[in-house]
Formats: sequence, structure tokens, C-alpha cells
Amino acid sequence: MESRPRSFYVLCAFFVLFLLFLYGPTFTIAILSFQGPQGGLTFPMRGASLHWFFDLFQQQAVGDIWGSFRRSFVLGLMVMITTVVVSVMGGLAFRKRFAGNGVLFYLVITALVIPSILVSLGVGLIFSQAGLPIHWASSGFGSQLTWTLPFGLLIMFAVFNRFDKSFEEAARDQGASNWQALQHVVLPIIAPSLIGVALFGFTLSYDEFARTLLTAGSYNTLPLEIYGMTTNVTTPVIFALGTLTTAFSLVIIGVFLLTVWSMNKRRAKQGSDAGKGMV
Repeated sequence: MESRPRSFYVLCAFFVLFLLFLYGPTFTIAILSFQGPQGGLTFPMRGASLHWFFDLFQQQAVGDIWGSFRRSFVLGLMVMITTVVVSVMGGLAFRKRFAGNGVLFYLVITALVIPSILVSLGVGLIFSQAGLPIHWASSGFGSQLTWTLPFGLLIMFAVFNRFDKSFEEAARDQGASNWQALQHVVLPIIAPSLIGVALFGFTLSYDEFARTLLTAGSYNTLPLEIYGMTTNVTTPVIFALGTLTTAFSLVIIGVFLLTVWSMNKRRAKQGSDAGKGMV
């Protein structure tokens, strides 16, 4: 049996350390959230129970946890839908060259390299100078789009760059209009990528802090609420909140992945049935 080179074990050890660095804080918070009623914010643990998860659903002396969660959830849905729609429209537009397309592309990408806090400050100043109220559903929404739209557009650019236009041409040869070709041919083919863009849009919005810091107004989103609680809450209830929000994020990701798997399985079955029909 051929022995592996030493570099293999060095890289494996480095990878394990990377995973510990990446997920270690999350596991630490999850463990501390299961402390007993007398538990604190550090090790060693004082008992083990679900006390702080139950306490999380009681009226808290500080903060508006569930109100901020609802705001983050609604804002995430708004950002997700807008990101998907605009990304698809942008991807379709960039399939053909037009005047200024290069400049427009770099303007979109520039939003990714501008410090997030400066974007938040700029959007907040624009709304203030325009006499518009600073609110999570308006200024916060616009600020978060500067973060999610570039990712969605880059994904759609890559998808349409590989897209075989012969499928659309075949549909038009059969008498389909441009809208029918888009609805019944293009969108079903790129549907898994659309789900990926939707996942990007929702999760980036749900976890965004810096671009919402100066644009949320008087009502916090969940990341802002958690940040505020770190200076006031001195019990493991904040760890329980972190564990539940992490679990919620994983559930959302799982739902999206399950949807993609179901769509791929259905498409494979339809292709198999079509092949049998031709035989």
C-alpha cells in the first residue's frame, strides 16, 4: 500500500484547524446556551437544561427580540424577491452588447468593494437630505440591495454565459413568442440558479449588520438587536438566541437545497419519460 506524502497530513491538519476556527465559535455558543438556570456567559458550565430557550420566549427586560426577528424576516423576503427579479432582468439584458454595458457592469461590481459602513452612511445621508424618513423597509432595504444585487447579477451573468440559445430558437420555431420562450423554456432551465440567487439574497439580508446600522431608523433588525443586547444582557439567553437564529438559517438553507434537489429529480424523471415515449 502506497504511503501518503507528509504534505497530505500537513494539509489535513491545516484543514481541520480551519474548520475549528470557522465553526468553533458557533459550537461554543450552542454549548453555552444549554446551561442551567444559574449559568453564566463563560465556562465552566453550571448544569445543563433548556431553561434559557424557554426564557427566550418570555418578556425580556431589554430589547425586542421577536419584533426584530419579524422585521429581519420581512426585509429578507423583500430583498430576496427584488434581487431575483432584477438579477434575471440584468442577466437577460447583458446577453447582448449595448452602449455603456462595460461601465454599468463595473458600477455594479464597485458596490462590493466599498466599505459597508460607508454605504450605510451614504444611504442614510441621502434619505436625510431628501427629507425622507430613515426606516428599515426603505433606506435599509435600499442599502442591503447594494450588497445582494451584485452577487445575484454575477451569478446570472455566469448562467446566461453558458446558456444554450438553441433551446429558445427551437421554441420560437414552434411558434412560441418571446415571453412564452422565457416562461416555458428559459426560466425552468435556470430555476436552480434562481433558487441560489434567492438564497444569497435572503441570507445576506438576514445577517447584514453594517449596511443596516445607519439605515434601520428607530426599529432594529435582528443583527442590530443582538448587537445591542451584548452590552446589556448578562445571561445565556443571548446564546440561546444565537443558537436559534443559526438553526433558523440552516433550516432556510436546507429548504432551498431540498427544493433544488426536488426540481432536478423531477426534471430527470420528465427527461426519462420523454425518452421512453420516443421509443
